[in-house]
Amino acid sequence: MNFILKNARLSVMAVVIALCFSACDSDEDDVMVVDPGNGEGAETTTIADFASNNDNYSSLAAALEVTGLSATLDGDANYTVFAPDNDAFAAFLDANDFESLDEVPVEVLTQVLLNHVQAGVIKAADLSTGYIQSLSTAGPEGKNLSLYINTENGVKLNGVSNVTTADVEVDNGVIHAVDAVIGLPNITTFALADPTFEILVQALTREDSYTFVETLMLSDSPAPFTVFAPTNDAFVNLLDELDLDSLADIDAETLAAVLSYHVVTENNVTSDELSDGMSVATFQGESFTINLGDNAVITDVNNRTSTIIAVDVQATNGVIHAIDTVILPTL
Repeated sequence: MNFILKNARLSVMAVVIALCFSACDSDEDDVMVVDPGNGEGAETTTIADFASNNDNYSSLAAALEVTGLSATLDGDANYTVFAPDNDAFAAFLDANDFESLDEVPVEVLTQVLLNHVQAGVIKAADLSTGYIQSLSTAGPEGKNLSLYINTENGVKLNGVSNVTTADVEVDNGVIHAVDAVIGLPNITTFALADPTFEILVQALTREDSYTFVETLMLSDSPAPFTVFAPTNDAFVNLLDELDLDSLADIDAETLAAVLSYHVVTENNVTSDELSDGMSVATFQGESFTINLGDNAVITDVNNRTSTIIAVDVQATNGVIHAIDTVILPTL
């Protein structure tokens, strides 16, 4: 879910690392399969071998060794890896003021690397726009993080990293190259990445509501957050309902109340924790009710209803559920 925030602000990610190749291609159906050797006839057998046998991936090999993940990616289980080259690691270190890989905390480095790994073999042709789960357990209470894939123009990950070369096959899986860091995502990362939420981004990044955005980037209290995020269509319908021409017609106090009514603080509420008749206290101060049936439906204090249409987009500091109607507090 895509939020247009200033790039500098979004560097709140705990740490990020990338897995990168070369040879860009804009269409996933045309991505190139490359020889996984090092240019001297060497052949890889596992994902770990690929890193250790290629000079341009020496930083990745070192990171895998430091974190103990070499053994994991050298085994029999199959994985899909979005893998970083040395330039990607160098850019990461520079952006985060690290002199060397040794300065990155091992636990953070481990979670960042795992955020580039999925269980099983996922070829380029199997990737589609939507969310998949990474092996990183950097979410609240050790929950696995989500990874947003956009295939509208090639393959883009979390809105920041493009697959440049795909389907490098090894004995225990497949490797895809990316051209930039894939960070450990917070709530705003997914808002920015997913074009379904462009209008929500506009609302959150209005000059008079920017402090609220900064709140959603926090990793400490009042995090973790549960965000019920309205889609673009939900905002269009709201403006029509209120007979307004644009978001600019909503005053700052009202907009802040509406946005905060969609947020729960101090709790990472996943879909399996929702119950019929559940009363949900919000950041705004008022509550709404959730009823379960064929779909989960929210009823706001004005007896307006909104359906939850997508669930469990997991970030480091909370979880997002998409809804089809903007809910309203008492105005």
